[in-house]
Amino acid sequence: MAVAVKICGLKTPATVTAAVDGGAAMLGFNFYAKSPRYLTPSLAGELGKLVPAGIAKVGLVVDETDDVIAGILKDAPLDLLQLHGAESPARVADIRSRFALPVMKVISVANADDIAAARAYEAVADRLLFDAKPPKSMKGALPGGNALSFDWALLKGQHFARPWMLAGGLTTDNLAEAVARTGTRAVDTSSGVEDRPGEKNVNKIKDFLALAHTL
Repeated sequence: MAVAVKICGLKTPATVTAAVDGGAAMLGFNFYAKSPRYLTPSLAGELGKLVPAGIAKVGLVVDETDDVIAGILKDAPLDLLQLHGAESPARVADIRSRFALPVMKVISVANADDIAAARAYEAVADRLLFDAKPPKSMKGALPGGNALSFDWALLKGQHFARPWMLAGGLTTDNLAEAVARTGTRAVDTSSGVEDRPGEKNVNKIKDFLALAHTL
């Protein structure tokens, strides 16, 4: 069975089309204003028209207010909200209920304690996503998309009550190892299919998806 892939941080028709044609399961649109992958809700709404039914449109937000989320959804209909900040379990549950959409909570990982902290979200999130926690010394670090990986051994043998995905510096060079070491059946990449932050490479998207479908 192929590994499911989410391509995150898409901003152009060409990259959306490449992800769709390559068989991505999810497409991510980044609404974090400080990210080089940020796009406006209106542009995301236009790009979403290129996405056929059956491929999930995911909106990445970071500790956003209800008003901001409502504004995003007004212009960009989404299938899933990705919460990439310090949202508490109570806040996750509130967003899920308030907007009647599935939510995926991102867990930033540096050590085993971070994996354990994910348990608090199993009852309130529809999915979990494990990403690398940037070191405090890293200048200009983003909540995600920093081209960093974490110790994949931390996930070995772990079982969760919700479906989960692996993220963090995944490229065609390390994808097979990441899948083998963690047992994940779903992955998320952004920086790994870029030429530079915020600039996706169509061929890298195609190559990543093609490889994932063999794993």
